[in-house]
Amino acid sequence: MTATPTPRPDGLLSVAMVTLGCARNDVDSEELAGRLAADGFRLVEDPEDADTVVVNTCGFVEAAKKDSVDTLLQAADLKADGRTRAVVAVGCLAERYGKDLAESLPEADAVLGFDDYPDIAARLRSIVAGEKHQAHTPQDRRTLLPISPVDRAASAVSVPGHGSTAELVEGPSTIPSFARSRLTDAPWAPLKLASGCDRRCTFCAIPSFRGSFVSRRPSDVLQEARWLGEQGVKELFLVSENSTSYGKDLGDLRLLETLLPELAAVDGVERVRVSYLQPAETRPGLIEAIAGTPGVAPYFDLSFQHASNAVLRRMRRFGDPDSFLDLLQRIRTQAPEAGVRSNVIVGFPGETAEDLETLCDFLVEARLDVTGVFGYSDEDGTEAASYDDKLDDDEVAERLEHVTALVEELNAQRAEERVGEDVGVLVESVDAEDGVVGRAAHQGPEVDGTTRVVDAPAGTTVGDLLRAAVTGTDGVDLVAHLNGDTR
Repeated sequence: MTATPTPRPDGLLSVAMVTLGCARNDVDSEELAGRLAADGFRLVEDPEDADTVVVNTCGFVEAAKKDSVDTLLQAADLKADGRTRAVVAVGCLAERYGKDLAESLPEADAVLGFDDYPDIAARLRSIVAGEKHQAHTPQDRRTLLPISPVDRAASAVSVPGHGSTAELVEGPSTIPSFARSRLTDAPWAPLKLASGCDRRCTFCAIPSFRGSFVSRRPSDVLQEARWLGEQGVKELFLVSENSTSYGKDLGDLRLLETLLPELAAVDGVERVRVSYLQPAETRPGLIEAIAGTPGVAPYFDLSFQHASNAVLRRMRRFGDPDSFLDLLQRIRTQAPEAGVRSNVIVGFPGETAEDLETLCDFLVEARLDVTGVFGYSDEDGTEAASYDDKLDDDEVAERLEHVTALVEELNAQRAEERVGEDVGVLVESVDAEDGVVGRAAHQGPEVDGTTRVVDAPAGTTVGDLLRAAVTGTDGVDLVAHLNGDTR
């Protein structure tokens, strides 16, 4: 016999979403929250107030996996206090390891895969009632049917606010193609272009558990963008595993260039930002669209990963210092103040001292705004994990420390080059200690630094867009003063 959940005063089971990892996970969490709200769950912010805690895990690198497990254990501790009755793992770690994760982490009441998402409300109700869920045995999702970025049958859009119930829109011409409930009141929001990836980078396991690349229909993306604009979102952050591939499976690789002006014209939206571009696929028309479309941030998130052609070939990627520098030159010719960020991996199997020097020389010439540096480590199921010529851990750590120190200096220098620039700062926080802080167009959410406007007018609120001049720096962060043109 299964236990019957104790009724709450409002008769609704409450659920808290805890999200780890990237902005794509943020979207997944809000889509799950939308489904749950539509099916009678009450959304709460604090896990301590929830009947069920759903942890949307990250399975990208070892540090992220550990963080996901630690978060699940912390959530499980809440069950000792009597309010929380179930802790459920979803997301990439749950999908990637499934049954193995469930067996190694009995503190979690269930481990759900992506295929459980359409029926998430029913799954949670059964778990809270004490029923045992059999975790899936992971499969390589590239061999399965593609995962759609949205459930085409979904017919609910959650109205804003925690604890909201879903608003169902009737009529075949108005049925929305997404279910989503915002979990933050930030003035920006991620907007999913696609799911999955068709590339076969030897260090990356994402395609194996995220599946093949599937674009969302432009009409669906626009509809969700308009909804986000109605919720007060000022910046749309377009996310996918590879935005340069958007539209290829729909028969038009130039769809993103067509879509950007339409997104920028959405009522209420001040800025559109594109994430995750593959350098080898970044075509001239896309550069022009990002650099020259009013309302689109001249921001290029270019996944270089390395600069040595020999290392890139072993990664099953393409490029070299000359081609990458030419790409940056073409971008800066059209948008001199464009923001450019990237990630690089050091210590990849077979990386020589000369390869590392090539990477460092490239980074000096590239003048990137932000560079994420990762030390190579084996990932389950990847081709690189089978390579023989691996560097020892101490050598990888030494190279990681060296390149990290270099890019910290280079990124700080690039920030100093921006002194004197006029920037549009989207205000993200206003408080007595830090004052008015936001992001300029060249700064992506959460990872690219901030801009503090020291003389913002009284009454400035989150979501305002201030015109200011950069007057100082603190690492990659900027300090700015109003230049008289504010809105």
